[in-house]
Amino acid sequence: MSISPTRRQAALDALKLDDESLLKACEVDYFIASGPGGQHRNTTASGVRLTHAPTELSVSATERRSQAQNKGVALERLREGLKVLTFVPKVRRATKPTAGSKRRRLEGKKRTSEKKALRNSKSGW
Repeated sequence: MSISPTRRQAALDALKLDDESLLKACEVDYFIASGPGGQHRNTTASGVRLTHAPTELSVSATERRSQAQNKGVALERLREGLKVLTFVPKVRRATKPTAGSKRRRLEGKKRTSEKKALRNSKSGW
């Protein structure tokens, strides 16, 4: 997964912010969450969706019956998502086995082959 440098920098900048500043930088949507929780949950807009525009990252929380608790959970998820965006994978380089390791591997295979060939000659098949 390739992340653009501008998006990665926006995520780094957002992680430096405190909770209130981060919430101000996000678009906050409230919606009615479905699922278990009774009449209170089904009639109030307790679901919270946070969308961080600079990084195009969107998270939602609907587990709790309280809008404030869901906002806290969504904020934690947003921070986790921003941390994922800041990860820079190591550059992998192709390697080849050394000549010595190739030789040792072939010698081991030859020994095994000879051992198996001796088994067949002694058994009389």
